[in-house]
Amino acid sequence: MFNQDNNVIDEVQQVVSVHKAAEILRVSPDTIRRWAKKGLVKAKRDILGYRVFSLEELERVQKKCSGDSNEHVFKVFKSPPTDHTIIELFSGCGGMASGFSNAGLQTKLLVEIDKDAVETLKHNRPDWEVIQGNIADVDFTSYKGKVDIVAGGFPCQAFSYAGKGQGFADIRGTLFFEFARCVEEVQPKIAVAENVRGLVKHDKGRTLAVMLKYLHKLGYKTAYHVLKAQFLDVAQKRERLVIIAVREDSNLLAYYPKEKDYTISLGMALKDCPLSMSQKYPKRKKEIMELVPPGGYWRDLPIDLQKEYMQKSFYLAGGRTGMARRLSWDEPSLTLTTAPAQKQTERCHPGETRPLSVREYARIQSFPDEWEFMGSITSQYKQIGNAVPVNLAYHLGRCLVAMLDGKFDKETMIIQPWCSLDESKKEEYQQMCLFQ
Repeated sequence: MFNQDNNVIDEVQQVVSVHKAAEILRVSPDTIRRWAKKGLVKAKRDILGYRVFSLEELERVQKKCSGDSNEHVFKVFKSPPTDHTIIELFSGCGGMASGFSNAGLQTKLLVEIDKDAVETLKHNRPDWEVIQGNIADVDFTSYKGKVDIVAGGFPCQAFSYAGKGQGFADIRGTLFFEFARCVEEVQPKIAVAENVRGLVKHDKGRTLAVMLKYLHKLGYKTAYHVLKAQFLDVAQKRERLVIIAVREDSNLLAYYPKEKDYTISLGMALKDCPLSMSQKYPKRKKEIMELVPPGGYWRDLPIDLQKEYMQKSFYLAGGRTGMARRLSWDEPSLTLTTAPAQKQTERCHPGETRPLSVREYARIQSFPDEWEFMGSITSQYKQIGNAVPVNLAYHLGRCLVAMLDGKFDKETMIIQPWCSLDESKKEEYQQMCLFQ
């Protein structure tokens, strides 16, 4: 409906339009849109697809802007152990495994093909059983009926917007079926699959539909939801799709972590960060990057340096906002990649003219300082950049524990409805998962 000022207001949810939000916060509508794009203010979509903002969210932002809100500090969360057990596939250097362990889950087995990542796991958690090798060669039948959860972040490049997006045409895309084979052999109560947000709409949703139908054939009902790390105690704007599948003979519901009403700034995350190795810029690149302000990028350079740095890319359409990008102290970091000094996705330290260091990378992914990474500096960046943020995994892990215990916490969790296999409702469900 409309109020007397002709602004859209939902009487039940108490949401307002972009222009009304701008009026409340005394900024321009363009500023509100920019904040929403950066994730500094949470926006939803109405039935027409327009951005709307809850009054509660605007009150939070207003307090922060006026200095009435204390900035939240960075910490790695931990809860007491439980008896619930888990197997994790494609475990990498342990971001998800560490977060699940911190949530109280007992790790029974990890499978990872990368040698350095396996060495990282064994170095930090010698009590974990880790198999290094191709998942296709691993037999999981001995775990049948003995494990509560099977989880895995199967390689995401096949579905990423940043990659070629070939999906099942890419051999890495077929690793989902190895994940499903493990689920079939183990028959856990819960299966958890994690991937990039782009999977939701990849091939117009058909790729995800194939996965959900396959899990359904195995006897599992499914739900999925996009988790935003920056609202889950991670100082990083990183979005991950999480599929939860529950065995149909159980009465479990799908719980997902509820977004917090705050974010962790890069400044808070890097406070007192230990010194460590870092890549270095070539001399000329460093001279140019010195001129980029915190939060800025190549368009903040003088025009002659823009042309020199960008070369042919200067004349292409699009913002290319990742190029010559210096991070900001006051915001969560942009999504970390597998290297901090790639030209398309630069991650320059906000206060020093250099790429982020290994330990800074780890802090931004919410690894504890005592978690050490094995291999070359290039391998360490890659391991950390590919990891699931530890605190995101912690909050998801607490939901999995609550599901198994039947103890829903409305303050920290939401219940996601099971997916409908009705094709006519697929787009409606996708929009709900993306924008709620």
